[in-house]
Amino acid sequence: MKVAGTPYRSIRPDPDSAGVFVIDQRWLPHEFRVVRLGSLDEVALAITDMWIRGAPLIGATAAYGLAIAMASDPSDAALEAAYSRLARTRPTAINLLWALNDLRQRLQPLAPSARRDAAYARAAEIADEDVEINRRIGENGLPLIRKLAEAKGGKRVNILTHCNAGWLATVDWGTATSPIYQAFDAGIDLHVWVDETRPRNQGASLTAWELAGHGVPHTLIADNAGGHLMQQGEVDMVIVGTDRVTANGDVANKIGTYLKALAAADNGVPFHVALPSPTIDWSVERGADIPIEERSGREVSHVWGRTDDGALAAVRISPEATPLGNPAFDVTPARLVTSFITERGVCPASRDGLRSLFG
Repeated sequence: MKVAGTPYRSIRPDPDSAGVFVIDQRWLPHEFRVVRLGSLDEVALAITDMWIRGAPLIGATAAYGLAIAMASDPSDAALEAAYSRLARTRPTAINLLWALNDLRQRLQPLAPSARRDAAYARAAEIADEDVEINRRIGENGLPLIRKLAEAKGGKRVNILTHCNAGWLATVDWGTATSPIYQAFDAGIDLHVWVDETRPRNQGASLTAWELAGHGVPHTLIADNAGGHLMQQGEVDMVIVGTDRVTANGDVANKIGTYLKALAAADNGVPFHVALPSPTIDWSVERGADIPIEERSGREVSHVWGRTDDGALAAVRISPEATPLGNPAFDVTPARLVTSFITERGVCPASRDGLRSLFG
């Protein structure tokens, strides 16, 4: 995708050193900052504190983090220490462990002297694979949007999305946004309802910024407005991303996704999940077994933004003595999901549906 006309990926290696460049998403939409991560600790901090976020991008960043660690010390002990350090950063998004397990399995049989180059090569492959996966998700989701447009006689298709499952959450294209971008580029008249996505406001700060940059018509709404818009017939479909899908088709995604799925089911609105295959966790049977990350209460008690005088600041919105809770994800049961949009096609949200595409 492009930023001010310049093509960008959300992560790219530094050609002059062992580091990587990433977009520091904490500053968006007010400032576009690219920062360099040059050590294992910096990569771990960037993942934990959400300089970068989104399950596919977390996986790609973790892969580069392991490569950076091997550039410093390729020993067996360093490999295990780096693996453990990165594995602890974000417990819910399965792409993190998928990427780390992939690299560790490839590096362990190698001589330490060969690990650095092998790690960087595989990290680059993971990044490239993510781009292609997301492009194909868009190709497979495009017919769903086109079908709705034809059913409406060419009238505008209204799509609701939650959180940010755009190119900022991946290496490029995004998951939930890839069908939207491809439909828009194909000339389909569409409009996106963008959930603000409290408490970190990824919809307001990231998805809205992305769509504006691509010229896609959109409207920012409060999280609680989605059900009302569905009742009024203003939502034709919902597309969200996912951080982990279980073997039976349950979906873990940003907190608030479950409520959108309930509202969609009650109003007969198709609810689709854009699913890259590395996000499938075949080792977990059902959503109740997914670890749900509990993040700092400060994300709930404070909001970050630009003040009227132009300064960037965090302001408190709750009483200081009020206890705070901040579960970062919820689980949407498979029965509420209309379909999975994957790089291999569209399938029902079930064990049989997943196995029909992925064996």
